[in-house]
Amino acid sequence: MSRSLEPARLATIFFTVFLDMLGIGIIIPIIAPLLLNEDTPLLPTSATFQERTFIMGLLISSFSIAQFFGSSVLGSLSDRFGRKTVLLASITGTMLGYLLLGMGIITGQLWLLFVGRILDGFMAGNLAVMYSAIADISEPSSKSKNFGLVGAAFGLGFVIGPFAGGQLANNQLVSWFNYATPFWVAAALSMVNVVLIMLFFGETIQQKVHKPLRWSTGIVNIRNAFQNVKLRSIFTVSFLFVFGFTFFTQFFQVYLIGKFNFREAQIGTLFGYMGLWIALTQGLFIRPVMKKFRPHQVIRVAVPCIAVALLLLLIPNTSGTIFFIIPFVSIFQGLTSPNITATVSNLADADIQGEILGINQSVNSFAQMLPPLIGGILVGLDIRMPLIIAAVFMLLAAWVFTLSVRKSSAY
Repeated sequence: MSRSLEPARLATIFFTVFLDMLGIGIIIPIIAPLLLNEDTPLLPTSATFQERTFIMGLLISSFSIAQFFGSSVLGSLSDRFGRKTVLLASITGTMLGYLLLGMGIITGQLWLLFVGRILDGFMAGNLAVMYSAIADISEPSSKSKNFGLVGAAFGLGFVIGPFAGGQLANNQLVSWFNYATPFWVAAALSMVNVVLIMLFFGETIQQKVHKPLRWSTGIVNIRNAFQNVKLRSIFTVSFLFVFGFTFFTQFFQVYLIGKFNFREAQIGTLFGYMGLWIALTQGLFIRPVMKKFRPHQVIRVAVPCIAVALLLLLIPNTSGTIFFIIPFVSIFQGLTSPNITATVSNLADADIQGEILGINQSVNSFAQMLPPLIGGILVGLDIRMPLIIAAVFMLLAAWVFTLSVRKSSAY
């Protein structure tokens, strides 16, 4: 395999991951204003606030559910047909999903939004393919560095995605911008990505393997996670933490609209600001912290601090104060997430690292899938629920982790 091709492959993988995260982030500032606005053609004007938030939750969850099953299917297909073929097909599918979303908004057809999000969610399962491609081309000494590129792409996408989505939907910025504009742009970027893969991404797999397609891999991983006595507690902590933070990020915009009358541009700016602080934490702050403290020490402090910061967001009566509190949420989240993953890895035996981290990813995907299913109902009852429930789950995570540390010397 030519070493000169590795930078081109890595750059293409980086852009593909970034685009996946962009697609997730770009809808954050759009979906709540789109469905909660009584003038939207997607829902009848007679629809109640509770009905609107319920439909919003279903639309959000459709992406996560599809991604949960798409990861194992696309991963198996890439072993059988090659990484490049599956990446081309998945990015083309992603582009089609964005086009369906834009068409659904323009024509007022809610079902097209669901089809588009399900298609995009399933194709976002290509993250498993990209991890496999990186493993194919990386030496053991460079694997950690190359996997770090995926994390960087995620962070960059979460900063730019919400901000771009908010601005591209802002008709006060450009008169012809509307809710569909971000999806036209995302579709165009997907087309660029397809071209880049065709031109610069050489096949990385050396020997294709005919593996059976297993739709149930994620479900089996969830079962295995909680049957593992040694790791059951940390998997529970990971689930509770991700569930709480997902509930916050998916429905916080409803609170912002209800209390502060935020529009899509303001929501996008706030979430981009939050993502920037997470990126700064994981890029700059975490290294000096980890030189002084062990992962379990950081988790025990950071998780309850997130709960406190989330509850503090209930206090301000002016939106400006929100921008002062959000960095604390972001910093403690940025410290916690990688340390939970590191703890999972440290507790696992060396010869099953890949298996255990794969199970942890399934646990996290499951935790991301559940909040939208119930969140739409709960936030319809009280707009403060995204903050209250997220804080409660953070405190539960902290409690379970503290008990686990006390009972085991493995930490």
